[in-house]
Amino acid sequence: MRFQTLRQLAELCRSESKTVASLMIEEQVKETGETRERVIRQMAEYYQTMKEAVRRGIEQPTVSRSGLTGGDAGRVASFAASGDPSSGQEACKAMAYALAVSEVNASMGRVVATPTAGSCGIIPGVFVSSQERFGWPDEKLVEGLFCAGAIGYVIANNSSISGAEGGCQAEVGSAIGMAAGALVEMRGGSPEQVMHAVGLALKNTLGLICDPVAGLVEIPCIVRNGLGAVNALAAADMALAGVRSVIPSDEVIGVMLSVGRAMPREHRETALGGLAQTPTGRKLTEQLRARKRSGTDEQKEPVQP
Repeated sequence: MRFQTLRQLAELCRSESKTVASLMIEEQVKETGETRERVIRQMAEYYQTMKEAVRRGIEQPTVSRSGLTGGDAGRVASFAASGDPSSGQEACKAMAYALAVSEVNASMGRVVATPTAGSCGIIPGVFVSSQERFGWPDEKLVEGLFCAGAIGYVIANNSSISGAEGGCQAEVGSAIGMAAGALVEMRGGSPEQVMHAVGLALKNTLGLICDPVAGLVEIPCIVRNGLGAVNALAAADMALAGVRSVIPSDEVIGVMLSVGRAMPREHRETALGGLAQTPTGRKLTEQLRARKRSGTDEQKEPVQP
């Protein structure tokens, strides 16, 4: 890749009069040796998988294999459609879709890791809801995925996207930044505004720990995906309105790395701290262990705390 930082990415786009997406497509073609058509077709297939995960999560709510989670996406979607959500119908829909994909992931369904399975709901939640809202063709969303990919490339190579290494800020935080930046570009924002959206999003999640109950990517991971989609919408709006990330986005990425390294082991996907070690978290963990000892592999009804 010709860029290693968001600043370099924005400068290349400006000097060559290209969008982040178009530049990333060119770089991907060079990097893989594949044709442009093949590279775009593969990304289009990923987007179809995302849309199918949203559909399945909304229309076919399932309880996760652990029994810890399930059905919340449908509840939020119904509330968005028939109620008067405080966050507004569009934000509530994005939240429902993000929950849907995360629930599909927890029930062993097919998802796209964006950038990880634990944060797989945020980009689909933002993208699919925005497509429905603005009437965009699939091609536009596929380009948006290339923009998100460029942002994720920079974050992964200058910080981390691993919860075990950097906490949930590295997974959910990165996904929020990727979604926010891509949404800015899809709505006509400049490369500079794209980069500001990333910084604004990441600053809001600095220090977010990874504390999955029973070590499963469900509690609080799924809810964080839903709320992360709303955060991405807000960060995109700020950037499009002209709000700047006073601390440059590349510096924010660097801080995310240092904060992740400073986190105690208990807060990096070990289930030894945070919500996983609350009284309820420990109780749910013990219930799951007891069920496993009894030889019951799959729970058909939610586990009750």
